[in-house]
Amino acid sequence: MDGASPDPGDDELRAALTRLVRQLVQEDSTPDRRRGEDLLPILDAHLGVAADELPVLVEQIMMHRWADTDIALAELVARDPDARLLGVGGGDQRHHSSLSDLMSNAAWGRFRSGQVDRLNVATGPDTERATVGFGLHLFRHAGAPMAVLQRVGSPEYGSQARLEVLAVDPDAAAAMLAGLRDEAMRRSVLWRQVISFSGNPYGRSMAGLTFHRRPELPASHVVLPEGTLDQVRAHVVGLGQHRDRLREQGQHLKRGVLLYGPPGTGKTHTVRHLVSAALDTTVVLISGTEMAHVGAAAQIARAHQPAIVVIEDCDLIAEDRDHHFGGGASPLLFTLLDAMDGLDEDADVVFLLTTNRAEALEKALAQRPGRVDLAVEIPLPGEADRGALISLYAANLRFSAAAVSRAARESAGTTASYAKELVRRAVLVAAMDGREPRDDDLRAANEELQSDTARLTRALLGAPGDTTQNLPPSTTS
Repeated sequence: MDGASPDPGDDELRAALTRLVRQLVQEDSTPDRRRGEDLLPILDAHLGVAADELPVLVEQIMMHRWADTDIALAELVARDPDARLLGVGGGDQRHHSSLSDLMSNAAWGRFRSGQVDRLNVATGPDTERATVGFGLHLFRHAGAPMAVLQRVGSPEYGSQARLEVLAVDPDAAAAMLAGLRDEAMRRSVLWRQVISFSGNPYGRSMAGLTFHRRPELPASHVVLPEGTLDQVRAHVVGLGQHRDRLREQGQHLKRGVLLYGPPGTGKTHTVRHLVSAALDTTVVLISGTEMAHVGAAAQIARAHQPAIVVIEDCDLIAEDRDHHFGGGASPLLFTLLDAMDGLDEDADVVFLLTTNRAEALEKALAQRPGRVDLAVEIPLPGEADRGALISLYAANLRFSAAAVSRAARESAGTTASYAKELVRRAVLVAAMDGREPRDDDLRAANEELQSDTARLTRALLGAPGDTTQNLPPSTTS
């Protein structure tokens, strides 16, 4: 009520609450309860000035460069024997706070030193690195004191991977970052790796990149018409061995190679051999849904040359606009063309393309050197090559030469995939009987695959001709 005298009980309640708050603050500030050190005095002492009055320089880091950055920063910091690495406590809120925010709140005792967060990332098909996920580096670079907050990006907190730098001299901070970029490139974990954009959760992956073991596939395991493999290998691998001479004489190094032919004839097999032979080369593999990353693949190749960008079934994005639905080109076609044209002439980068439909490819692919300089057909194997393929896949089996020759003769018009499946079926028949494969098993498997009931199977294995006649429309479209 207006004019009513104060209730003594209210005064007592307020006094009790005040005493409680003071007690809680006093208890929370005692050394045995407050762990860690106040960040702001540490930064002030290291930098020699009031740290929260300095501007913060931010460097965004792409996640696939995170391991490179961590390695390079560790190298720079290690040059100072008095360097320190501190964690930052304060719960999830620290992930929402910039370095400036952390310093502002540190004045109230909110964020204190704590444990360093670590993020384990792949650095190869068999290696990994525990990088700094959230940590504060205090060190001197070229005599200048600086502090660098290293923090990994997190979709959960809507943040990007970045470095936040404090230094009294902005030029010193800029120089440190420039040196860091150079060091990160020199020590990049992507050099001479085989990678894809598959983001395989069961493989060695980092930020959407998956590391693959380089295949081991000798030339003796590639069966092609005489001279074909030598021609392709010379253009992809051999040309790079003369890169210095070509550059001296003003000749371009970037090049495009197209392998075309029916499905199952060995185009991917040939690519695997080329990748295995180019040991000092960075390889980026693209196929299927990964086509959207063709621009990023070209950037990685440019930065880590000599490099090969493999684009399997390139007709999926490089289909001629006259064949493309609606009469327009795929948007990714222009990304591919820009990626191929955007490289310097002396860039030692190969675009290695495969397709089952060469007739449908966009003509613009061949309009400039460095797009497609060499197109090589990988045809259906002849009888001698079919025999060689069967012998290759049956290398550890005891089929007679006569049985192999007969199977090759009776499988005219089939592919390398057919030969591989033929041997597998012969082995399966014998395994089901609990014995070693015999010539009769190879003959029975071939007869089974050549029967009318196996027409669709032959089509799926790449056999052309009348094997696809009278099949349901959905299987021949």
